[in-house]
Amino acid sequence: QVQLVESGGGLVQAGGSLRLSCATSGLSFSNYAAGWFRQAPGKERDFVAAINWYSSRIVEYARSVKGRFTISRDNAKNTVYLQMDSLTPEDTAVYYCAVDRGPRLRVGINHDYWGQGTQVTVSS
Repeated sequence: QVQLVESGGGLVQAGGSLRLSCATSGLSFSNYAAGWFRQAPGKERDFVAAINWYSSRIVEYARSVKGRFTISRDNAKNTVYLQMDSLTPEDTAVYYCAVDRGPRLRVGINHDYWGQGTQVTVSS
């Protein structure tokens, strides 16, 4: 069975950093594009970042995180990462990873597989 398991969330002060991991299993990870989404209380699930399949360096970021967050992947570990720097309270949300089989992550909220989410809380 396919599993995506996020980790690395927690409580951090404004200006701090966190590194999220999404460990996948049960799929040929290199054949999938991957991405991160987040959902704050009372808000819709929003796109954060995406990376193309294999060893691609082609990435895309939401305007709200560009310059502060970095998405990467390690195909040998079947894992996608999100390095988050200069965090603010507006980054507080549950963060989810998702994958789509193919070169690029699909537009929208419908994706092949989702993780369970990890909580990120940024204090002021």
